[in-house]
Amino acid sequence: MKSHDGLYIDGAWRPAAGRDVIEVVNPVDEQVIGRVPAGTAEDVDTAVRAARAALPAWAATPPAERAARLTALRDVLVARKDEIAETVTAELGAPLPFSQTVHAGVPIAVAGSYAELAATHVFEERVGNSTVHHEPVGVVGAITPWNYPLHQIVAKVAPALAAGCTIVVKPAEDTPLTAQLFAEAVHEAGVPAGVFNLVTGLGPVAGQALAEHPDVDLVSFTGSTAVGRKIGTVAGAAVKKVALELGGKSANVILPSADLAKAVNVGVANVMSNSGQTCSAWTRMLVHTDRYEEAVELAAAAAAKYGDRIGPVVSARQQARVRGYIEQGLAEGARLVVGGAEPARETGYFVSPTVFADVTPEMTIAQEEIFGPVLTILRYADEEDALRIANGTVYGLAGAVWAGDETEAVAFARRMDTGQVDINGGRFNPSAPFGGYKQSGVGRELGAHGLAEYLQTKSLQF
Repeated sequence: MKSHDGLYIDGAWRPAAGRDVIEVVNPVDEQVIGRVPAGTAEDVDTAVRAARAALPAWAATPPAERAARLTALRDVLVARKDEIAETVTAELGAPLPFSQTVHAGVPIAVAGSYAELAATHVFEERVGNSTVHHEPVGVVGAITPWNYPLHQIVAKVAPALAAGCTIVVKPAEDTPLTAQLFAEAVHEAGVPAGVFNLVTGLGPVAGQALAEHPDVDLVSFTGSTAVGRKIGTVAGAAVKKVALELGGKSANVILPSADLAKAVNVGVANVMSNSGQTCSAWTRMLVHTDRYEEAVELAAAAAAKYGDRIGPVVSARQQARVRGYIEQGLAEGARLVVGGAEPARETGYFVSPTVFADVTPEMTIAQEEIFGPVLTILRYADEEDALRIANGTVYGLAGAVWAGDETEAVAFARRMDTGQVDINGGRFNPSAPFGGYKQSGVGRELGAHGLAEYLQTKSLQF
């Protein structure tokens, strides 16, 4: 694992305009493991100019050749998957097996899916007396989060390149080493200079400069709803396209006919994976009142087994945020079943797996995104009550429904105001669209729907 002291712009590592750096801290032992440049607005401008200069040639590159570069990129990621996993574990704190399976494995699958899609997608179609061309949007500014540092980059870069766009990425300051490793992979895969550019830096500086840059045609952002609103405002003033994947407060609805033990155990695992730092985590478990106490006991036992098996949260700031929510849950009258706000270890940014019972829909911990290993269990009286609670937040990113009969689960899921719902523990599909309703965002990622975000249409009439 290494860190570059430059920015990847126009096909090479170049010195930053300023001397400021960002220290990368291992959240397990709180030790500095690397330093990267804190890019400035000047650096962003240089990167955007490089992307703009490279756009005509890349947009004109045949889709088959773009597919070949994506295939090569996927192959490099496969070859370096162990290094990827070790880097993510070092700067995010995720347990190594999880980094190997998810943090390295999922981006490889996504890159491969876009290599196939670039080769097969219909970029030109006939509609009556018109020919419709699906053309690249242009220069993309991508601002990515720390919770899935490689996946979130690949989920933006791969479709952008498949569409014929060029891109500038500003990764999260907590996990820039993974982003630098990805830039190395892009270079090794033979992607032409200027097509992909990387500027590390702080959000209020480099991120803001990228979102505001007049030569960026599309801003793709994954992160908090609060920041998403600001980016949407900036982009709207410039009549600029945005794709926003924002916060979530997802409901895991267990209908009375469900296999309760399976639903609870899978639900707890979903919340505890990645230390709860997943925007689509099912952090609200909804259980019928007749089975409520049984569900609480099952959840407590399942969560207690995790103990030291989960990693820390990413930073001291995030640890303080999660502990603050736990304390607020207690203050508002929720029943602490497992865990709590006390530090799980003396060193590192650990938070104990925590389960709250007797949570009511209006409580802060049932409404706001905590982004830590905290599960809230709510009771409902009947199906309509469950639907009201499930839909009763400003978010609508993901969710789950469990029932003895799949048709029953699907009928309930169709009434949920959310962009993705797992039915009886349905598996992740890298080709299915992911994105939210309401304040969980605008647009979709992954698969053909994700590719469409980076395309604009032109029709020729004959």
